[in-house]
Amino acid sequence: MSEYAPLRVKVWSEYGLFTQPEMKVERVSYPVMTPSAARGVLEAIFWKPEMEWRIREIQILKPIQFHSVLRNEVTQVATDAIKGKLDSQFFADEMRTQRHSLVLRDVAYVIVAEPRLREHATETIAKYRDMFRRRVEKGQCFHRPYMGCREFAAFFAPATVQDVPLPIHYHVGTMLFDMRYPKDSGTPAIPVFFDCHAEGGVVKIPPDLYSLAN
Repeated sequence: MSEYAPLRVKVWSEYGLFTQPEMKVERVSYPVMTPSAARGVLEAIFWKPEMEWRIREIQILKPIQFHSVLRNEVTQVATDAIKGKLDSQFFADEMRTQRHSLVLRDVAYVIVAEPRLREHATETIAKYRDMFRRRVEKGQCFHRPYMGCREFAAFFAPATVQDVPLPIHYHVGTMLFDMRYPKDSGTPAIPVFFDCHAEGGVVKIPPDLYSLAN
């Protein structure tokens, strides 16, 4: 258990898409942000190779609203052409297709998390906590954070006492926690799932999941 209180940051966006992994073509979002998406937001704001983020809670600040959209996508990606996986050059106009997505609308959360030092760290955890807080207060980030999908850019700010979770009780069901990467580089990553509940608008992340994902 850390001697410091967890850090809190408010994030919000007009839309969010936290895709359920079984829904790949017609994308369907989970009803709440996933822990891996929350980690991605924090890493966009501040990350160092000698530390890692551990999500403790995701607090829901706005009602859960689904919204149906049609999005222009491509059937292949440009990196396939670079790697020689395509027989010809990459032309987006010839590979464009429309796909339906069920996204979240008007989303806002408070992410409660703590940074953990890795074995090779040489600085104190207090230094990284202070650096993160300063970056949040100044609106600084390494790259623009997003809500599950890069086109849904997110805003962020320090969480205040007015940022109170809604009294929502929602059984999400099986949710993707994160990917576990075996030490053998030739072994594919393994997804780790957990049974997700939102009680009083708060999704608590079981701490023992981090031992499974490492």
